[in-house]
Amino acid sequence: MLTAHTIKVLQSLDKKKFRQKYNLFLVEGNKTITELFNSNFKIKEIFSTDPQKLDRAEAPITHISDNELKKISFLQNPKDSVAVCYLSEEKKLNDGNLQLILDGIQDPGNMGTIIRLADWFGIEQIICSKDTVDFYNPKVIMASMGSFTRVNIIYTDLVEYLSGTKNINIGTDMEGENIYSFSKPEKMNLILGNEGNGMRPETERLLEKSVMIPRFGQSQSTESLNVSMAAGIILGQLFSEKG
Repeated sequence: MLTAHTIKVLQSLDKKKFRQKYNLFLVEGNKTITELFNSNFKIKEIFSTDPQKLDRAEAPITHISDNELKKISFLQNPKDSVAVCYLSEEKKLNDGNLQLILDGIQDPGNMGTIIRLADWFGIEQIICSKDTVDFYNPKVIMASMGSFTRVNIIYTDLVEYLSGTKNINIGTDMEGENIYSFSKPEKMNLILGNEGNGMRPETERLLEKSVMIPRFGQSQSTESLNVSMAAGIILGQLFSEKG
C-alpha cells in the first residue's frame, strides 16, 4: 500500500522544481518502462497493478491497486505501471552531422514529438535553449514514446554554442530556400524556434542559411505549420537526399 507521503511526492513530479528537488521523474506504461531497461536511466522503483509483466531484476516492483495507480498517474486513464526514475546527468556528445537545436520550444507535445523524430531519423543529440520545456516533463516523456531513452538532450546557452560550432547553422523562414531544392551541407544544425515567436533575434543573427516548406494549397488561410510537423517534413526531405 502506498503511503500518503509517497503519493504526495510522486504527484509533485509534474513540476520541474520538485523533479529537481527529489532528483526523480516518472515514466508511465509498461511499453515505455521496458525501454528503460536497455537505457542509461536508473529506475528507483516500479509501481504496477500487474507486477508479473515487469518482473525484472533491475528494479524493485511494488504491487498497487487500480485506485492507487490513479492517484500517482498523470494520465486520465492510467495504463498499468509507473516507474520512478532518477534524473540523468547531462553530458554533451561531440557534434553530429545533423543535430536539432530548439530555441524556446514550449509545448510538451511538440517537444516529445521532436524527440521521436530525432530517434526515427537517427539523430543522436538535441541541443536546447535553457527556456525550452524540460524533457522530464511527464507530457514530454509520454509524447516521446520511449525515444527519450535513445536521444541525448542537453540545455545550454544557444548563442554561446551556435557561435562556436563548426556545423552550418540553418533555420526556418518563409523567405528561406525551398527545402525541396536545398542542398544539405555535410554538417548542419537545424534550428527550430518558439511556436509563437519563432527564433529569438540573437539566435537568428547566427544563422548561415534558412529553409522554407513551400505551400502547395490554393488557400492562404493557413499561416504556418506546427513546429514538430515542420520538423518532420524538413527531416524527411534532408534524409531523402542522396549522398
